[in-house]
Amino acid sequence: MRYQGLRGFMALLEEEGELRRVRRPVSTKFEIAAGIRRMGDTGGPALLFEDVQGHDIPVVGGLFSTRRRALLAMDVEDHEQGNARFLEGLDHPIEPVETADAPCQEVVHTGDEVDLNRLPLPVYSEKDGGAYLTVGLTVSNDPLDGSRNASVYRQMRVDQRHLAVMSHVFQGLGTQIARAAELGVPVELAIANGVHPVLLYASQAKVPHGVDELAIAGGILGEPVPTVRCRTVDVRVPADAEIVVEGRVLPGEWVREGPFGEFTGYYGPAERNPVIEVTAVTHRRDPVYLAGLTGVPTTDNHVLKVFAYESNLLRNLRRAFPEVTAVCFPDWGGVQYVAVVALAQRYKGQARHLILTALGDPARLKWVVVVDDDIDVFDTEQVNWAITTRSQPAEDLVVIPRVAGGPLDPSAPEKELISVWGLDATRPFGTDFPEVVRVPGADSFQLDDPAGAGPA
Repeated sequence: MRYQGLRGFMALLEEEGELRRVRRPVSTKFEIAAGIRRMGDTGGPALLFEDVQGHDIPVVGGLFSTRRRALLAMDVEDHEQGNARFLEGLDHPIEPVETADAPCQEVVHTGDEVDLNRLPLPVYSEKDGGAYLTVGLTVSNDPLDGSRNASVYRQMRVDQRHLAVMSHVFQGLGTQIARAAELGVPVELAIANGVHPVLLYASQAKVPHGVDELAIAGGILGEPVPTVRCRTVDVRVPADAEIVVEGRVLPGEWVREGPFGEFTGYYGPAERNPVIEVTAVTHRRDPVYLAGLTGVPTTDNHVLKVFAYESNLLRNLRRAFPEVTAVCFPDWGGVQYVAVVALAQRYKGQARHLILTALGDPARLKWVVVVDDDIDVFDTEQVNWAITTRSQPAEDLVVIPRVAGGPLDPSAPEKELISVWGLDATRPFGTDFPEVVRVPGADSFQLDDPAGAGPA
């Protein structure tokens, strides 16, 4: 790849004009989030906050808030290449290796030295319940089979030694916590902040319980992820992380966590969630803290999911429909609820068949749009044009009530139970349809003579 680790990615972004330094003092309460939000809304760069009030650790944010930066992170030219690289990691994982060279343990705090208040955790949104760690890679081992989970969960600072974590039971850590509670034992874990960007993209993979996301990351990178054993828990973390928080989820202990501004653009409610007792904080001598915003699309949270969600659905659909040419989870759908699928139709009714298959996918989609393969699924204007000119709601709309859906859908009449729908926006197969207007030479027209010759 063109870069190594978080710092290499930051250097690449700065070289590409995609990162800017903020040298004036900023507050962790709203101000860091406001900068990231403003840049995301205006197409601006990622930000490196060099002077964070009350802290000696700089904060970088917005690294993943645009699809262009996603392509840079995966070292690819377009989303087709990005999805292909992600599938390479899924199909050919490379197990991580253990190393003794651990920059993330250059400084170690244990016992009474542990103080989460030293970390510049931002308060992101107006009604958030506290300061949050949002893009830490949480690594934990299953208490029954020892399998590893490496994913991203929101964690709210409770006090200097405790965090509250939100993880649903169908997610990896949530499953481990439920199993540990039955056994009456804690779940040991470590939260690695500031890891190689590919590890964060890999952490979003939609894979069965027990599949190691660090091995998927290795497959994407083409080499094993170096890991180091933590100081106080039996967990291995990426050795080149900036900061690592080690701890244990205590069985039977809960605390109020939230509200929190979620990827839907609405606040998730405050709930009783498990407690992490922090046993150590380790970091580099000069760490950089990675902040990640979520909320109204588009933010880091949304773009981090694109390759995992798109490539997984693409592979699943192609097993039954080899004619599927592309899949897009648009940002405005939270990169979760909506999918646009391009299909080279082969028979009548195929698009509707595809809709039903996609709505039954474990991705828990709310809305599926199927378009012809001449439509760029990543171009919202083209997709809306196809919807407008190639579909009739009375004939092409499929609605299915009372289906299991995402847990954070604010419109759900009953928690995790929603209506889903699909739209066939393809031209009727096997019948005459008006021809699309084309202008010859439009794709290759240049303002200047490519040979540099002027008029005769």
